[in-house]
Amino acid sequence: MNAKAKKASGPRRSVCPVAGTLDIVGDKWSLLIVRDMRAGKRTYGEFAASPEGIPTNILADRLRRLEEAGIIAREAYQEHPTRYAYVLTEKGGDLGEVLRAFVRWGKKHIPGSQTRAEIAAAEKNA
Repeated sequence: MNAKAKKASGPRRSVCPVAGTLDIVGDKWSLLIVRDMRAGKRTYGEFAASPEGIPTNILADRLRRLEEAGIIAREAYQEHPTRYAYVLTEKGGDLGEVLRAFVRWGKKHIPGSQTRAEIAAAEKNA
């Protein structure tokens, strides 16, 4: 890969698409933020309230990184003080396939795993 191509796409370990994807969303939190966005969360406070308990400094960093990668976009919804809502871009929406694969794998190989829909249904029937 030439230096110009490397600079345009950011630092990469290799040309492997798995490695490249992991360089962007392979940390402990990024896909959970995308998962939450697919479930309708849009604000910093909503992400911070997720059950996994992402530390606020890491949340701010991941939102910035996801925006820089073109996976999310932010839109001001309040002027004073300025507050932002986040939306998935088309690129970010395409990660839905990845999340569905994680769900299938987790349901098959991690005993006791439940989707949000299954948790909600169990709570409704309780």
